[in-house]
Amino acid sequence: MRIPFNKPYLTGNENTYIKKAVESGKISGDGKYTRKCHAFFQERYKFKKCLLTTSCTDALEMASILIDIKPGDEVIAPSYTFVSTVNAFVLRGAKIVFCDSRNDHPGMDENKLEQLITSKTKVIIPVHYAGVACDMFKIMSIANKHNIIVVEDAAQAIDSYYISKNGKNKPLGSFGHLSTFSFHETKNIICGEGGMLVINDERFVDRAEIIREKGTNRSSFFRGEINKYGWVDIGSSFLPSDILAAFLYAQLEKIAEIQKKRKSIWNRYYTELKELEDAEFITLPKIPEYATNNAHMFYFCCRNKMKRDQLIQYLKSNDIFAVFHYLSLHKSDYYLRDNELVDYPLSDYYADSLIRLPFYFELNESDQELIIEKVKKFFQEK
Repeated sequence: MRIPFNKPYLTGNENTYIKKAVESGKISGDGKYTRKCHAFFQERYKFKKCLLTTSCTDALEMASILIDIKPGDEVIAPSYTFVSTVNAFVLRGAKIVFCDSRNDHPGMDENKLEQLITSKTKVIIPVHYAGVACDMFKIMSIANKHNIIVVEDAAQAIDSYYISKNGKNKPLGSFGHLSTFSFHETKNIICGEGGMLVINDERFVDRAEIIREKGTNRSSFFRGEINKYGWVDIGSSFLPSDILAAFLYAQLEKIAEIQKKRKSIWNRYYTELKELEDAEFITLPKIPEYATNNAHMFYFCCRNKMKRDQLIQYLKSNDIFAVFHYLSLHKSDYYLRDNELVDYPLSDYYADSLIRLPFYFELNESDQELIIEKVKKFFQEK
């Protein structure tokens, strides 16, 4: 029986809400369900302003426009991330300055940040890999010291938190001036494609609505704040259909149930595979003491690329579809057209050794036990 890497989960109300959205006669952007989704995030996580977008990539592109990225501005980002993290800023002419990963986690090494800052540095983009927090206290301290904007790439980090020194949990996406989320079908909460821009800095709120509405003040018009709307800024059409928002809202209603099940699956993988780490065959994910785990994915690192690739092929031969993840962006063809190759050994380590196991809400115990059994068998035979 084939075990896929991912399987989208439906809670049961998606079709009901989509039907209601269609019957309402309002299926373009910013309808009833879009407003419900915005309210959910603003009430549950205390985000100042939320705006659904058609993707996390679009949310990042909105952020780049919103903070007026210009040619020559420098943006610090991890090399080990998805291309959208940096592409959104390259499109506006930014120069990307890469930061290497931590030795205990694929996220950016916060201790290397300050040495990368120059007079041209405008933005730092921490990426919360696997939904596990970067050290946001340290990052925000550095950013505030140098008057730098922080855009959190929280694509994988819904319902994940930073544990502050006073013991209170602060949600990821609430630290940066701006933050972005993804609702792609591989994420914990989905709508096929979809994203969200979170605006935590009051000075960006009004302009964010304008940029999202093709550079017009249309949102203010629909709220009755002005008697006509026009072209007042640059922008694009970043709004998702209310049909997508209806799907998303059905998911958000079940977020507690989804998270509980995903954490159970994650914990079973970790517990069962711990013996392989003890035998030094693999390195399991580490959760820093200041971070919670939202169970976005389950990964571990093999000793080297050859072993990782052999394991992927071995699992595939047993109808189990595991995958590797990012390639280091500092080695990409596009980046090397205009930049010299620089050594980022830890980013390359994760690119070469990291493997992601099948992970989805409906992964049952017997299938998960089979995956675990085959992973153990691979290393025992080797």
